[in-house]
Amino acid sequence: MNTTLTTNDFNQIVAGRRSIKTYDPTVKISRDEMTEILRKATLAPSSVNMQPWRFLIIESPKAKTILAPLSRFNQRQVETSSAVIAIFGDLNSINYAEEIYGKAVELGFMPKEVKEKQLAAISKYYEQMTPEVNRETVLIDSGLVSMQLMLVARAHGYDTNAIGGYEKDKIAEAFGLDPERYVPVMLISIGKAVDNGYPSVRLPIDQVITWK
Repeated sequence: MNTTLTTNDFNQIVAGRRSIKTYDPTVKISRDEMTEILRKATLAPSSVNMQPWRFLIIESPKAKTILAPLSRFNQRQVETSSAVIAIFGDLNSINYAEEIYGKAVELGFMPKEVKEKQLAAISKYYEQMTPEVNRETVLIDSGLVSMQLMLVARAHGYDTNAIGGYEKDKIAEAFGLDPERYVPVMLISIGKAVDNGYPSVRLPIDQVITWK
């Protein structure tokens, strides 16, 4: 039985987040709730609102079997989590510009003439953009949605762990994605922790701030 507790206490969400390695394998997040978590996560900002993040939800035993040999020293998260979310950045996100800005006009968020002007400028910008800058932009945007996803999961009563140690050069192809288009960003395990995790040290705030 799922007994997770949701919270709207932002301080509790932020201060209570831990990187969890072991989850209760009996707790499964429904597809409806996972979809809602991801919907809220995608409210994160992105460059010219291109939303390049793409989510692969690895939850079935078969999919976890594929992921296991690629996850290096993160086997426990794969095995016990409700799911592992593989986040990719879409290098062709510009393909959705018309859909995104057209919907903004439909909803009354902007006049059609503003949409046309912005789309012309965005298209010109992307035409001149180098592959390196495109990749960097996609990674930054996908990093923003990743952090928001972990905080939203916490608000829903679940725990997460951001995972960077996996076979990034193999994961797209292993799950049938085009590795030339989809850039692996990170894995995020999600589920219900079996313990409270461990607190970790942060550098003194004055040590990481420069005032001018």
